[in-house]
Amino acid sequence: MAITIFSLRDSRTAAFPQAALARSRPVLFFQPEERTSTWRAARKKQFRTGEIDMDKPVIGFIGVGLMGHGMAKNIVEKGYPLVVMGHRNREPVEDLLKRGASEAKTPKEMAEQCDIIHLCVSASPQVEEVIRGQDGILASGKKGLTVIDCSTSDPVSTLQIAAELKAAGMDFADAPLSRTPKEAEAGTLDTMVGAAPDTFARIEPVLKCWAGVIVHLGEVGLGHKMKLINNFISMGYAALYSEALAIARKSGLTIEQVHSVVGQGRMANGFYDTFMKWSVDRDENAHKFTIVNAHKDMRYLANMANSVGAVNSVQAVVKNAFAAMEASGQGEKYVPMIADFIAKQNGLPEDGS
Repeated sequence: MAITIFSLRDSRTAAFPQAALARSRPVLFFQPEERTSTWRAARKKQFRTGEIDMDKPVIGFIGVGLMGHGMAKNIVEKGYPLVVMGHRNREPVEDLLKRGASEAKTPKEMAEQCDIIHLCVSASPQVEEVIRGQDGILASGKKGLTVIDCSTSDPVSTLQIAAELKAAGMDFADAPLSRTPKEAEAGTLDTMVGAAPDTFARIEPVLKCWAGVIVHLGEVGLGHKMKLINNFISMGYAALYSEALAIARKSGLTIEQVHSVVGQGRMANGFYDTFMKWSVDRDENAHKFTIVNAHKDMRYLANMANSVGAVNSVQAVVKNAFAAMEASGQGEKYVPMIADFIAKQNGLPEDGS
């Protein structure tokens, strides 16, 4: 297959053929001053061996952190041309570049190169900046671009952003995630998707690169709404397990005794298993989801409940448990560690003894 190779600088000059713009033949964009010999060697090998298929859409990825790195890795390893954006932690970026990805400096620059862009960032304010910023995706004016927000975002913000992108000739899908970085690396995450039918059909093959379970819920916004419900259930479990362990310990039972019964009974589940690895085994990597993010998600759910006039008395208690731990300066700890925080509130040693 013939491949046309141009610098991004060429794309802004008369030297760039209109036939290439129309993608009548595959086009490889690159920033020559930024490509190392390692990158060039990896890219040449991938084209030679067919690891990268230039007939596939070009995929962008912003947010290659704990979850995003594994997702992006699986995209490029499935043969999709991949563009990533720099991160304060360069290690995952450099790893992806070695695997054949290229790097954009801004969301605008990425949008100009890509057909589909994933966002996997902290929260709605970060999503809004990536979309609306001076060098954001909207500034590219790239009609036909599809943006997939895999973050856990506020549905109110999601719907506003989707409308702005649609007005600019771009499509939007919300595809938040479930499971952990372990499944992200393995390509077996769960995702719940809100998207128009034609948009979903276009992005589903890409989602299959990193997801084992894909549920298309319907229109834009339903993915983020379902994600907040899902996280309410899981964070509710976390608060419930923590208080139950504290009461059990004050009553003379050990954590091990509680686990020996609950862990083998009807109350056990996947979330319970990862949560209890901290209390039982002190495995801090079992569920790497921070208190800050848990509290943020519960605030978003409270906003959603208020917007529809729902009574959320239980959810308010769950939210306040995470709010208290974050307020104590422990926001960067992981969710299973809330068991220690609630134990301390009950006058118990935090180490479970």
